[in-house]
Amino acid sequence: MKYVLITGGVVSGLGKGVTASSIGVVLQACGLRVTSIKIDPYLNTDAGTMSPFEHGEVFVLDDGGEVDLDLGNYERFLDVTLTKDNNVTTGKIYQSVLDKERKGDYLGKTVQVVPHITDAIKDRIEAVALIPVDGKEGPADVCVIELGGTVGMNCAKKDAGRVKNSPFFILLSCFSFCGGEKCFILFYLYGGVSSGDIESMPFIEALRQLSFSVGKDNFCLIHVSLIPVLGVVGEQKTKPTQHSVRELRALGLTPHLLACRSAQPLLDNTKMKLSQFCHVEAANILNIHDVPNIWHIPLLLRNQNAHHSILKQLNLLSIATPPDLEAWTRRAETFDNLTDSVRIAMVGKYVGLTDSYLSVVKALLHACIACSLKPSIDWIAASDLEDDTAQSAPEAYAAAWKSLRNAECVLVPGGFGDRGVSGMILAAKYARENNVPYLGICLGMQISVIEYARSVLGLEKANSNEFDDETPDPVVIFMPEGSRTHMGSTMRLGSRRTQFQTPDCVTSKLYCNPYYVDERHRHRYEVNPDVIGVLEEAGLKFVGKDETGKRMEVLELPSHPFYVGVQFHPEFKSRPGKPSALFLGLILAARGKLEAYLTRHQNGS
Repeated sequence: MKYVLITGGVVSGLGKGVTASSIGVVLQACGLRVTSIKIDPYLNTDAGTMSPFEHGEVFVLDDGGEVDLDLGNYERFLDVTLTKDNNVTTGKIYQSVLDKERKGDYLGKTVQVVPHITDAIKDRIEAVALIPVDGKEGPADVCVIELGGTVGMNCAKKDAGRVKNSPFFILLSCFSFCGGEKCFILFYLYGGVSSGDIESMPFIEALRQLSFSVGKDNFCLIHVSLIPVLGVVGEQKTKPTQHSVRELRALGLTPHLLACRSAQPLLDNTKMKLSQFCHVEAANILNIHDVPNIWHIPLLLRNQNAHHSILKQLNLLSIATPPDLEAWTRRAETFDNLTDSVRIAMVGKYVGLTDSYLSVVKALLHACIACSLKPSIDWIAASDLEDDTAQSAPEAYAAAWKSLRNAECVLVPGGFGDRGVSGMILAAKYARENNVPYLGICLGMQISVIEYARSVLGLEKANSNEFDDETPDPVVIFMPEGSRTHMGSTMRLGSRRTQFQTPDCVTSKLYCNPYYVDERHRHRYEVNPDVIGVLEEAGLKFVGKDETGKRMEVLELPSHPFYVGVQFHPEFKSRPGKPSALFLGLILAARGKLEAYLTRHQNGS
C-alpha cells in the first residue's frame, strides 16, 4: 500500500480536507484507485454528539457512521463510498486498547501510549487502507491520510516520552504559574511538549513509525502551511512555515512536498527561500492560492505537476497515466461563467456557522450548476422569524422576513432541540400558503407536519414530543427503538430503504420512477403513524414509506408547485455532476421549470 499523509501547520482552517481530496482527485485522474482516512485527535468516539456550532456538520455514511465533515469532501470529490472506519479518532483507538486490556490481551504488561496506542493506530490505518472503496475487489493503490489539527510548536523533548507526558506538562505549567519552585522541579522530572495540538502527538509518533516500516517508496508527506502577508510590509512571510517544518522534522517526519496556502500566487524568491530553509525541492513546493471555486484546486495541483512529484516519491510513475481532468475543467469553468442566480432561503438553527450545513450547501451548488445557475443563499436564523424577536430585535425580525419573502424557494434543514422551531413552522406555513417551493429535510419534514396539523386540521397544540412531551396532539413521536439514556450512535442511522407508494408523485419522478431509493438517515423522532390517515384526508400525502409501511419517509402536497418533506438526508449522496434529485427539483421549481423537466424526463428525452 502507498500512503500520502497530509499534515497542517501554523494555524488551523487552512483547507487540509480540500487539499487531501484534491490530491486524491489528481491521483484518480492518473488512473489510480484512491481511498482516504481522516484522523481526528479528539477523544470523542465519533462526531455524533458534537455541536454543529463547534465542529460543523456531522456527515453520515451508508453504514451509519457519524463522522467528520471532511469525509463528505472525500466522498464528493472522489465519488466513493467510505465507512465509519475511515474516520479514526483518539476515542476509538483508546477504547479498542482498553477493551483489550480488560480482556487480558496484553498479558499483564503495563499498557502505555508507546507502544500500545501507537501500535493500535498503525494497525487501524493499515487495516482501513485495505478496505475496497469503489465496488472492485482488492485494496486501493493509494491511501490519502489527513491528520487533523496542527503540528505542535516548540517541543521540549525529542524522545518518545513527549507522547506520553504532554498532557501532564499542561497541568504542571498551570501549577507552576502559582506554585513556585516545587512545580519547576516536577516539570524538570517529567518533561513534555510545551504547546500546540498535544492530542496529535500519539498519531504523529505512529505515523513516524509507519513511514519507517513501509519504506520510503511507499510514503509521501505533504505539509500544508500558511504564507501570510503583512498588511504594512506587503511581503510574503516564510518564517511561520519554516518553524512549522522544523518542528515536524523534530518529531521525526520530513515533508516531501509543501502545499502553501496564500491569497496570491507565491513569488519566485518566496519559493526559493522555502526550499532553502525547509529542505524541500523547489519543484515540490506547491502553491494553493485563493481561487474562484474549490473545483479549481485539482487543476491548480495538476498545473504545478504535483502528481509527478507524488508519483515519483511513491515510485508509481511507471503505472500512472497523464491526469485526465477534462470534466473537472469544464465544471470549474462553467461555474465561473455563470451570471444568473437563484435566491434560496435557508431557515435553520445553526446559520451562524455555514459549515453546520456544508453538505446542504454543496447539494444546492450541484443542483444549481445543473440548472446553469449560481446559488444565492439567504441565511435566516429561524428564531429571527418569531414574534418574540419582533419585540426584542425588530431590525433582525424585519430583515429575516424580508429575506424570506424575497426568496424563490425555501429550505428547512435538519437539527435538534426546540430553539427556532416556531420560526421554522412560520417559514413552512409561508411557503405552503404562498406557493413558494419548499424542501424540508429531517426536522424540516417534521416541521411541515406540525404546521399542517395546526393550520389545516386546527390542532393548535399539535407538536413533536421532542419539543413538548405533554402535547395532547403528538404528530411527531420518539421512535420505539431509540435510547433515552445514551446519545451516541443510538439514532436511526445510515442508508435505509424508502419505497414509493405510487409512481405518480413528484419525488418518484425526480428519482426516475424506481420502486425504492436508498438514502441516509439520522433521526430519533418520526411522524406519528396514528395521524397519517387524518393528515392524508386533509390533503397531505405520504408518498414514501419504509419497508414496513409504518414509518413515513416522504410527504408531498399535490396542489402545490413543489412542497416536499423527506425524513432522510439527500444531501449526503449528492455529487458534482450528479446532483441530488430532490435538490434539483427544488431549484427547477424555483424557476418554474419543474413540470417541463418532468415531462421531458417521462418521455425519455
